[in-house]
Amino acid sequence: MTNLQDFFPLDARLLDAAQEAERTCREDFAQIEETAAYNGAKVLAAFQKSRVSEPCLSGTTGYGYGDQGREVLDRVVAETFGTEDALMRHNFVSGTHALSVALFGILRTGDTMVSLTGRPYDTLEGVIGLTGDEKSGSLKNFGVHYQEVPLCADGTPDYDAVPEAVRGAKVAYIQRSRGYSLRPALTTDQIARLVKQVRSTNPDAVIMVDNCYGEFVETREPVQVGCDLMIGSMIKNVGGGIARTGGYIAGKETLVQQCAERLTCIGMGKEVGCTLDMNREMYLGFFHAPDTTANALKTADFAAALFSGFGFSCYPEVGQKRGDIVEAIQLGDEAKLTAFCRGIQQGSPVDAFVTPEAWDMPGYTSKVIMAAGAFTMGASIELSADAPIRDPFAVWMQGGITYHSGKIGILLAAQKLLDEGLISL
Repeated sequence: MTNLQDFFPLDARLLDAAQEAERTCREDFAQIEETAAYNGAKVLAAFQKSRVSEPCLSGTTGYGYGDQGREVLDRVVAETFGTEDALMRHNFVSGTHALSVALFGILRTGDTMVSLTGRPYDTLEGVIGLTGDEKSGSLKNFGVHYQEVPLCADGTPDYDAVPEAVRGAKVAYIQRSRGYSLRPALTTDQIARLVKQVRSTNPDAVIMVDNCYGEFVETREPVQVGCDLMIGSMIKNVGGGIARTGGYIAGKETLVQQCAERLTCIGMGKEVGCTLDMNREMYLGFFHAPDTTANALKTADFAAALFSGFGFSCYPEVGQKRGDIVEAIQLGDEAKLTAFCRGIQQGSPVDAFVTPEAWDMPGYTSKVIMAAGAFTMGASIELSADAPIRDPFAVWMQGGITYHSGKIGILLAAQKLLDEGLISL
C-alpha cells in the first residue's frame, strides 16, 4: 500500500487492517469493474446512436426553443436506459423534486398510490401528505389516497401482499434504496418480481421507481424489467460527480410527457426550458457515471470490510449483492456516529477543516448530522455520510468519485473513532 502516512496521521495498525479489507474485497471489486465496463460501453453507444455533436454542449437562454442539447440529451438517457422517452433537466432541484413532479404528473383526485416498500423516504412524506397541514398542497390535499405495504421482518418486500394491495391503484410505488432504514436496497431481480405481482391483478397500474442511488449499479435498470417510470437525481449516480444539479424521469413516452407538463406547463411540456451553461456538464457527468458509480461501490465495499472487522454490523456485507451505492454501518451510539461523520469530513477535498454538527434539516423528523465536503453541495456521489440522531445510531455513507480518495475518507473516519477511544485495534 502506498504510504498514506506521508500525508495523513493514520495508525500503522489501521493501515494493516485496510490491506486485509482490500484483500477481502478482491472478488467484489472485479465484479464491480466488469459491470462498469458494460455500462460504460452502453453509454458510449447511446451517445453515438443519438448523434451527440459539439453544438449539443452549448446552452440556450430564455424559453429555450429548439435547444438541441436538451433534446439530444433526453434521447441519450432514453437510449441508455432502454426507455421510450426521458426528461433530464437541470431545474430539478433534487431527487425528491423529480419524484414529486412525477407523482403530481400522473396522479389525479380520487386516484390511489400504493407504496410497495413500506414508508417512503423522509423527504417524500410531506409530498404525499403523511406530514404537514391541510394547506401544504400535498397529494392528500388534492384528494389522492395513499396506502403502503409494510416490509417483512427481514426488510424485504411482502410479495404475497402486493397483488391485493394494488387492486384498483393508479400508481404502484417502489423505493429502490433504503432511506434511513437498514433494509437491503432492491436489486433489479427483486423489482422484476414486484412487477410480476402488480401485473397479476392490476395490469394498468403505473409502476414508478425511485431509482436514486441505484443507477449503473447493475447492468439492468428497473425500466428494463417492466417498470413504467424511474426517477433519480443528477447529484447522485447519473451526474458522475460533475453535474452540479438536476434530475431525470425516464420511461413510457406518454407518462414522461405528463411529467414534463407538470414541470413546465400544460401545452409546453418538453419544448421549453433553457439550459444556460449546463449542457456540457450534464453530458460529461452522464458519460462518467458508470465509472464514478463503480468507485462509489468500491468505497462502500471497503468500508463494509473494514468496519465489520472492528465488530460493527454493516449493510450490505462484503459479498452481498448490492442494489445501490449506500453502505449503512450500525455504530451503536451518538458518540461513535458523530466521530465517524467528523472523520469523513476530514477526508473531504472541500471543507475538510469543518466540524459537522447535528441540526434540524428541512424535510426530516429528527436532527441529522451530515458530513459533506463536496465540490457540489449535498452531492451523494461524492463521499458523504449522514444519519438521523436516533436509534439504532446507524450512519449511511455513499460516494467516492475516486476509490483512492474514498478509501482515505473511510480510514480517517476509523482513525477518528480510534483517537477518541471508541474502537480498539
